[in-house]
Amino acid sequence: MSTLTIFGSVPAQAAASQDAQPAAPQDAQPAAPRPVPAVLGADLEVPVKGGRLVGYANLDYAASAPCLEPVSAAVAAALPAYSSVHRGAGYASQLTTARYEQARHTVRAFAGARPDDAVIFTRNTTDATNLLARCLPEGTTTVVFDSEHHASLLPWERSVRLAPPAFPGAAVRAADEALAAVDGPKLLVVTAASNVTGELWPIAALAHIAHRHGARILVDAAQLVPHRRLNLTALDLDYVAFSGHKLYAPFGAGVLIGRRDWLAAGEPYLKGGGAVRAVGTPGEGPEGVDWHDDPEPRHEAGTPNVLGAIAVAAACDALTATGWTALVREEERLVARLRAGLAAVDGVRELSLWGPDHPRVGIVSFTVDGIPAREVAEVLSAEYGIGVRDGKFCAHPFLRHLLGESGGGCEDGTASAVRASIGIGTTDEHVDRLVAAVRDLASRG
Repeated sequence: MSTLTIFGSVPAQAAASQDAQPAAPQDAQPAAPRPVPAVLGADLEVPVKGGRLVGYANLDYAASAPCLEPVSAAVAAALPAYSSVHRGAGYASQLTTARYEQARHTVRAFAGARPDDAVIFTRNTTDATNLLARCLPEGTTTVVFDSEHHASLLPWERSVRLAPPAFPGAAVRAADEALAAVDGPKLLVVTAASNVTGELWPIAALAHIAHRHGARILVDAAQLVPHRRLNLTALDLDYVAFSGHKLYAPFGAGVLIGRRDWLAAGEPYLKGGGAVRAVGTPGEGPEGVDWHDDPEPRHEAGTPNVLGAIAVAAACDALTATGWTALVREEERLVARLRAGLAAVDGVRELSLWGPDHPRVGIVSFTVDGIPAREVAEVLSAEYGIGVRDGKFCAHPFLRHLLGESGGGCEDGTASAVRASIGIGTTDEHVDRLVAAVRDLASRG
């Protein structure tokens, strides 16, 4: 398997420090840098204006990250024995079932979940959030900020919407006041890292506030887990959701992790085989159906996405084995390089809720004066072989808040921006090419 090495020399022991590895003896020889698994498509060439082929600069990780080689290898290894899970007596079925359930254990450990937390495989973060929304106790009120992704804004029957806070402490205070005013069951929903600005939210403080008011908290970790270590238990979170396709495992699986009681009491997300223990005749109990009390089978009716679950677990294993310290250090270096380069270009404005110094993951959204975001993205692709995202990023209210009346440079007043996002496989050359291309575009205006 081919590998990439992190830029710079980072001792393996330092790279593993966040994973609580013991210190090396003083007389030990310095260890080599830990290898970072390669992404598929790192050698992809794309056509640009004039008919040339150039190496693709993929700066659209926040939308969907490329597949890690060990993830692809894990799926390929599982395919020859692929079979149905949970109800088959044959060897292939038993092996596939074991792999599927091992994936559940791997994801639980990766997220730092409590031993009794449910781990339910879904399609993606949106699917996971909607699943939880179906399981809320009757009369639950959800408190959510307008800076959230639509997956966190839209699924709730009763919600209190809060304006984007001016600073992190204001987020905590606004949640405190809103939750205090709500009677009955309540749920605070918040992102861990913004999909628009990359800024990290104070989820530990928000969890503390939620619990002080007898509420629970759901954290959208889709943009966090590809970039930072998550420890659900240490943060005292009730539920987290994330997607495999943003975690270098683009095989159609996501995860909802959290406390079992609401999930066990809620209506099965899908009603069908696997979600039931027995089906009788009409009149034998409610509908003659005995549903599983265990939330995992209860909400995974039908044949689950076994390969997707295996892929997510393989990504979790690969990131954990690499070590978070080295991954974060390299990402922070590249983000600083990108932000400094864009800041030096006249007419470019970086979008931020809490200012340039607030910690963030590898996401930078910006506008270019006088040029619509879609045009910027199209030119970057057609002339420079650079892939970025443009638009509203499924966060329409937040984009309107960040852009005000500027409309992102679009004459029709539509709030839109350009988003560059990085991850494993991003290089200095990719970053420098983007900055140079944006500088060239800005000068044309």
